[in-house]
Amino acid sequence: MLYLIRKNMKKIALPFLLNAVIALNTMAADWKPISITSHVTNVQPMTGLVLWPDEAEDRYATYGQSHALEYSYVAPCKVVTGCKDDGTIQYDWGYLENLLNDIKSRGHQAVLRFFYEYPGEKMVDGNVGTTGVPAYIKAMEGYKETSKKVKGDGFTYYADWSNDELKRFTKQFYADFAQKYETDPRIAFVEVGFGHWSEYHIYDENGVNIVFDGNFPSKAYQKEFFLHLSKVMANIPWAISIDAADDEYTPFADDKDLRKLEFGLFDDSFMHEGHEKKSKDGYNEECWEIMGENRWKTGVCGGEISYYSDSDQEKFTNPKGMYGYTWEDQAKKYHITFMLANNNPSGKNSYNNATRFKECSMATGYHFVVTKCLSDGSQTKITVENSGVAPLYRDAYFAIGSIRSAESLRGLLPGESIDVIIDAALECDNRGRALSNPVIVSDYILDTQVIEYDCDIELTEIQEIGQSNREEDGQRYNLLGKRVSGDYRGCVIVDGKKLLNK
Repeated sequence: MLYLIRKNMKKIALPFLLNAVIALNTMAADWKPISITSHVTNVQPMTGLVLWPDEAEDRYATYGQSHALEYSYVAPCKVVTGCKDDGTIQYDWGYLENLLNDIKSRGHQAVLRFFYEYPGEKMVDGNVGTTGVPAYIKAMEGYKETSKKVKGDGFTYYADWSNDELKRFTKQFYADFAQKYETDPRIAFVEVGFGHWSEYHIYDENGVNIVFDGNFPSKAYQKEFFLHLSKVMANIPWAISIDAADDEYTPFADDKDLRKLEFGLFDDSFMHEGHEKKSKDGYNEECWEIMGENRWKTGVCGGEISYYSDSDQEKFTNPKGMYGYTWEDQAKKYHITFMLANNNPSGKNSYNNATRFKECSMATGYHFVVTKCLSDGSQTKITVENSGVAPLYRDAYFAIGSIRSAESLRGLLPGESIDVIIDAALECDNRGRALSNPVIVSDYILDTQVIEYDCDIELTEIQEIGQSNREEDGQRYNLLGKRVSGDYRGCVIVDGKKLLNK
């Protein structure tokens, strides 16, 4: 008898549960439109043209709102004080902290590049061409650097890649850096690599005798390093030079496993005269293709406007273009998020001004557009599209108050849209206009920065608008789906129609 009762209860419970689920889904689907107006008016965080800190400081009064990023090299020896017997690296991060705080003071984020070789530069210790290798490694028995006056670059010392501690330290340094700074909103992107300026610019034709496991790391170590980097820097967007496509000195061209990693690219001579394959050269474009034409979908793409000609940096913002290409066209083609353009403001042309600089900055990266906003009285559903040229590479969420959407905007590709749902109602007036807009929040931007979006939604989705003062029209609902009385004034929904009750 007990078995029959349980069996009958199951027969009764199953239809009941199905009906309940259907009812809940029907209730949840009763979305009402909300009117929102919002505009993108500023350079978005983690995008745009880039200045060095000294230039950014000097031009802050005029250019401060025309860019959101600043760029700096960092020698590892500036933050390393030694190494314990157990292999623990000892740090004093004060140098980097001062740099990041200085950049932050202008409301900007940093693009960093660590380096060992910087030809002709005195920034390490006041001497020309000193490497950025930590002092404790240089003091080790058997460690020996070589030097060369390199044609076109200058006097350069080279790290000794035969040294096992240099190899170990280089991997451990990035692991320690990432552990400390992976959630730091002062840092937008990190550029990494080997050779001159960490750009893979070290060529035998310039008079350098390249020796693997000598003055340059072996292909095997390069692979080991980048596989390691993909694990420890998983939360910081990082990029390597397009020159890593060179199969003579690097492993990328012949290694599918490396090319599968989610890293970005930087091009240190963007838009020079021979950049495109349609020119007599085309080396740069070929490198982009070798490293992966779709890499931009998961890895940030940027770099530096060319210095091949003294006027390239000045002229690339010309609305008519340079060498047959406009900045806007090239930014879109290569899905550029950031680009160093330090010499552009000093140009003497009519387009070398803060207004044009800002326009060019806003032609990069992501650009969010909200095309629909609905509420069912307890949740808000937002349809957002990316109309920019690249995705956002760090997490950001729509939010109402302290409640965030579950869905991140990270990785939303240009031309694509998604629906995000926030477990909170969006408060609106009697006409269905939001009293305060939903916002986009991110843990990876400064507290002075805002991720904006375009939106101009008017309530045109309901069948008609009219005037109603009659109770017999039927049950009235406000635009959040809640029942209201006959004396309610404003927009109401009656039998699926929008009416204006005056």
